Amino acid sequence: MMQPNIPDTGLPRVVIVGGGFGGINLAKQLRKAPVQVVLLDRNNYHLFQPLLYQVSTAGLEPDSIAFPLRGIFGRQKNLHFRMAEVKGVRPAENTLETGIGEIHYDYLVIATGSNTNFFGNKLIEQHGIGMKSLIEAVQIRNYVIKQFEETLLLADKEEIKSKLTFVIVGGGPTGVEMAGAISELRKYILPKDYPELPLDCMDIYLVEMGPRLLPTMSEFSSAKALEGSQRLGVKVLLNTAVKEYDGQTLLLGNGEKIATKSLIWAAGVKGIPIKGFDKEILLPNGRIMVNEYCQVKGFDNILAIGDIAQMTNDPRFPRGYPMVAQVAIQQGKLVAGNLVKRLQGRSMQPFKYKDLGSLATIGRNKAVAEIGKTKLGGRFAWFIWMAVHLMSLLGFRNKMVVLTNWIYRYFTFDRGTRIIIKRGAANIVKLRQSILHPEQEEVS
Repeated sequence: MMQPNIPDTGLPRVVIVGGGFGGINLAKQLRKAPVQVVLLDRNNYHLFQPLLYQVSTAGLEPDSIAFPLRGIFGRQKNLHFRMAEVKGVRPAENTLETGIGEIHYDYLVIATGSNTNFFGNKLIEQHGIGMKSLIEAVQIRNYVIKQFEETLLLADKEEIKSKLTFVIVGGGPTGVEMAGAISELRKYILPKDYPELPLDCMDIYLVEMGPRLLPTMSEFSSAKALEGSQRLGVKVLLNTAVKEYDGQTLLLGNGEKIATKSLIWAAGVKGIPIKGFDKEILLPNGRIMVNEYCQVKGFDNILAIGDIAQMTNDPRFPRGYPMVAQVAIQQGKLVAGNLVKRLQGRSMQPFKYKDLGSLATIGRNKAVAEIGKTKLGGRFAWFIWMAVHLMSLLGFRNKMVVLTNWIYRYFTFDRGTRIIIKRGAANIVKLRQSILHPEQEEVS
């Protein structure tokens, strides 16, 4: 087996798998520690996932929410980044199997994040589409704009209706934000770019299995999200499960059917584990069981943070912490401090999650914000949402590009990136194939 070209510095080697929020914050905190940090990721960039939906609805360019990992750590001398696909781990040998060779570690931190969870429904997985990667977001944008273009060639009203009916499944922040963004495309872009098409030819559904939208937030925020979504013309279906989808017709749990060729799945996520662990520590949702120090159950030198880690010692979150950025960031910082403590022979500190609040945007001038006991809705919450997301972006250029785009869109009601980059993807099946096999794509 080949060995990757990683210098042996003689220092304890900390291998971090994943360049998401948890991985990069852990690596940053180790910049002055007496260790060698090896960061692995299948991509060479950090992706700001909370704004993926804006890329998929022609609001932002892909490179405005991605930042090169080498740019983050260019001055960190103890860090080596390698773009690699992790194949598995051999814990007994402290060895990680990757596409670029075997890598030895003294400490392994798994921060692989999460992916779309279709809950075992193969038909929906085949014909629907998730939104967890940059490729998926760009392909959704291609697909949505292509639906508009192809509809102009049709004469049958039912076929037009089916083509321009978009169903978003999942009433969490991603689903609410996506439904609002598509509704703004209908309101501001459809009459401008496609005046031949009447507005009533396009329907937007938001389907939630539970009794309210934004179930992890308060009743106040749920009510605001429902009211705001309905004002935007989104048809919200609560207490409604999705049963089957064949690419043409969506069958709901109550027996109703919706003719649609566009199903966007935002109903759940699952962890992305690494092969090599016993099934006893892997949960059905793909997460790995960890203790209060983020150590993987049964291992002293293997840790997991962020979406992939399932920690259930906090009575506030008996089913584990929410799969959000703040959990990953705080766990990354804690693990960095604990690794230094271990090297110094000191006791480690258990993880205590500090909830900094929750935000969700519904549409233009519409958002909800919960910070401590304060609950806000409307325009002020929308400005808070924008400020927090803008500050969280990496890179001054990205911040300026996103801010400029937001200001431009606010005053012009325009979306400047409504272009189709790649030919093809004429239907959802082809789209799913391109996402499952991204190496065949040529996304700019």
